[in-house]
Amino acid sequence: MLAVFKALPLLILLLSVEARHRRSIDLIAAHSLISDSRLPREVTPNTYNLHLEPHPSEGHFSGRVRINVTWQEPTDKITLHAHEDLEIFKIIVTQFAADDETEKASSTPLPPTEIRVLKTERVPKKPLYVIHLEKSANRGTQCEVDLTFKGRLYNDTSEGLFRSSYIDPETKTLKWFVATHFRPNLARRVFPCFDEPAYKVPFVINVARHKSMVALSNMPLETTEKMEGKPDWVWDRFQQTPPMSTFSVGVVVSEFANTDYNTTDEENNFNFEIRVWARPDFISALANVTDTVRKSIKILEEFWGCAYPLPKIDLLALPNYQATRPADNWGLLLFKESELSGRRSWHVSQELAYQWLGTLATPFWWSDAHINNALARYVTAYTTVKMETNESFNNWPMTMLYSIYYEFSKRYPHGKSTAIKQDSTSAKTELVFRMLNYTLGERTFKHGLQKFMTDRQYKTFFGDDIWNALTEQAKFDNVLDDSMTVNAIAASWITKDRLPVINVTRDYKKKTVSIAQRVYLRERPHDVPDQEKFVWWIPIILIRQDKMNFTNSTPTIWMRKEREITLTNVPSSDNFIIVNPEEIGPFPVNYDVKNWNMLAQYLCTENRIKIPVNTRAKLLHDAWNLAYAGDLSFATALNMTLFLKHEREYLAWDPVFTLIDHIGRHIDSSAVHKKFQTYVRLLLTPLYEELGDEPKDDDCEGKIHLRSSSKVFLCQAGYKPCIEEAQAAFKKWMEIENPDEGNPVSNQYICPVFKWGTNEEWEFGLQRVIKFPPNRKQNERTYLLKTLAGCPNEAEKIERLLNITILEQNGNFTDNDVYLIFSMLTGSANGYTTLFNFLKKNWDTIKVRFEGKLHLWNSLITSATTVFKTQEGLDMVSELYVQRQSEFGTADFVIEKALKNIKEETKWSNDNLPVIEKWLDEYLQANNATK
Repeated sequence: MLAVFKALPLLILLLSVEARHRRSIDLIAAHSLISDSRLPREVTPNTYNLHLEPHPSEGHFSGRVRINVTWQEPTDKITLHAHEDLEIFKIIVTQFAADDETEKASSTPLPPTEIRVLKTERVPKKPLYVIHLEKSANRGTQCEVDLTFKGRLYNDTSEGLFRSSYIDPETKTLKWFVATHFRPNLARRVFPCFDEPAYKVPFVINVARHKSMVALSNMPLETTEKMEGKPDWVWDRFQQTPPMSTFSVGVVVSEFANTDYNTTDEENNFNFEIRVWARPDFISALANVTDTVRKSIKILEEFWGCAYPLPKIDLLALPNYQATRPADNWGLLLFKESELSGRRSWHVSQELAYQWLGTLATPFWWSDAHINNALARYVTAYTTVKMETNESFNNWPMTMLYSIYYEFSKRYPHGKSTAIKQDSTSAKTELVFRMLNYTLGERTFKHGLQKFMTDRQYKTFFGDDIWNALTEQAKFDNVLDDSMTVNAIAASWITKDRLPVINVTRDYKKKTVSIAQRVYLRERPHDVPDQEKFVWWIPIILIRQDKMNFTNSTPTIWMRKEREITLTNVPSSDNFIIVNPEEIGPFPVNYDVKNWNMLAQYLCTENRIKIPVNTRAKLLHDAWNLAYAGDLSFATALNMTLFLKHEREYLAWDPVFTLIDHIGRHIDSSAVHKKFQTYVRLLLTPLYEELGDEPKDDDCEGKIHLRSSSKVFLCQAGYKPCIEEAQAAFKKWMEIENPDEGNPVSNQYICPVFKWGTNEEWEFGLQRVIKFPPNRKQNERTYLLKTLAGCPNEAEKIERLLNITILEQNGNFTDNDVYLIFSMLTGSANGYTTLFNFLKKNWDTIKVRFEGKLHLWNSLITSATTVFKTQEGLDMVSELYVQRQSEFGTADFVIEKALKNIKEETKWSNDNLPVIEKWLDEYLQANNATK
């Protein structure tokens, strides 16, 4: 395999920056994952020879790196990335090849010549290290830059080159290990380098270690040599890597054990080694990992049309690994122990997907990383589904879609959170890839991506490279006509922080259907500026009752950024239609009332299984979300839940729990809420009783989730067996001799007890917070405080908590505790109404107490005034505003915004509560249920 790397032309190893200047459709500033100091392009790397000598027990490392570089433009300086904590103390620059013109004029090669370094400097507030030379070099000059350095090994983070430890259970001794996590731009913390993804060149990595330890890196071990002057230490030299970015460099030095299962299988073209590593007493928990890797890689090789590119892969379960996601070094994957030992294969498949997309083919700059991440997520989901495990990925993409719809339907998507924006944009782009897979056809889609990978392997890419490859393949396969490009389709989705909704209106006499697109807005008011300018390329895939075929995902027609189109020859008036089955495109669909009613009636028959479960879930989810947005009658939406009486597929139930939560919160200040809770109990009790209290061995993850969710929502709705079970568990805690030493009660029981239980039980919980020992995990105290504030039905409990924390200023509660209590009280009408009354009653005292704590004052006003949803609440807040108008201070803008929002919510309540109540009355009467 190395021969392939060595045969690559030098052009691949050097940057062709001038040829890669174009911008992708998605290269907009908001999508940049990091801000970074760009290097000048005068000097670029060809190869690295890196030596690292970590001393884990002593907490430091030293090293040396020799970088072969080429001058792209005349300059007398070399600029590298180097973290300010990295100490560089020896620099030698050797010229061994002259520039192009000098080389041509000379008949013999020039001998290596040292170029004197005049000075070095660090650029203030930037991770840049500049080497100034005594003379300028011209284009084509090649040099070796030799730098010696040292730095600290940190064990409070899992970034850069870090160390961590564990206790050997046999010897009871402390064992240290060292590992790297360089993504996205942390290699500069460890060695001076060109720390940008576009600089992909080969590395030779050498690692020093004590002979009792084992070193691992990206490639297999090549040689081991004794270290001069240290008889117990050796140098491990690893084979040269293929061209890769600095963030792909990986090193681990440890005393871990590994599985000795040899997975080389030449008959099945499986000619590389897989090893799994962990601390010796944990390795048995990873027995099935190798098999998961084999299956996953086989699927990925088939998907990309090319073999895994390295001769080996090592997977390590690290104790005390603190990073939020695994480290996907090329050929060396690092996981938390729980991630690698768990039943799920998703974590493994995702990191394996990055071995192709991210390392083999690499985004040129971080602004393209979100599309890389989106495609990797899609490929991960594809792989996990193909592996046919019982994971929740069988629910993909429905669960993701619900949160995406919610985020992009807000008046202000993402708020001020860049992280939420990046994640939701990446998730939306993943769904665009899924849509293209369906609409172009899986064969065309895969061949297009294989073409992309063949073209960009060992190189870098822009987002446009992916879209162009798909376009070329689609036109070759006659899937798209000359007027269409994947670039245009994808751009219409990726460049907008919105999603469309499709309105389908049938003319039953003419047998036509009008299909219109507009911006999907769920939050009120729907006054988003310029919304009439938003249009998308939307595939219209239509299923008709008289010819149901859910296997054909070819669009009947594309809406080419058209506001409205009309289709003819649709079914007769007694047959329904379904648009966008299986959620092929990420958009909800609204129908006329007659079509909705036909769908609701059909789903209540045994024929409902002819509609796939994802589409059944979609119909239910679309209906209640559109009703919540004010675009559909709640009577129609609630009719769509009637089929659940006979439904047992957990995917179809998934939208119900969000419905219960959102609608329940919205109406819990009205008299309708008790009827709604009865409806919830009637809906969920048969399902929960059929599933049983305890999980079974053959339960899939989805069924386990369904049982758990059913129980949680039944408990919230006052299901007596659940409350009695919770109180029985809680009683055991109340009866132990030292209740502050630990909490023996499962978290699932605490909220039901505080909501439906006695004052004595709630008071016991309060005392546990007040007396919480400092040596216990504080997140347990936080959870207890959240439930004490957020769960109770009785105003008296909440008033007592507010009296203690605010009026009495109990020293056991911090400002952060008070802030948390305010936040939790917004979750129910009882909570925020009690908080409002408490504020009104104690205004003068609270104002004085919070005079120097403006963040708490603003939080209090926000939590106490902004969540009301009825005319009664509007009147209460309006009266307070008039009464205390000049006293709100910094929170004045909060109350003004609150009044505007409450007016909108009041209008919603006035429009919808009578409809919901009428439907509930009829439902409860039909089911012989009391309120």
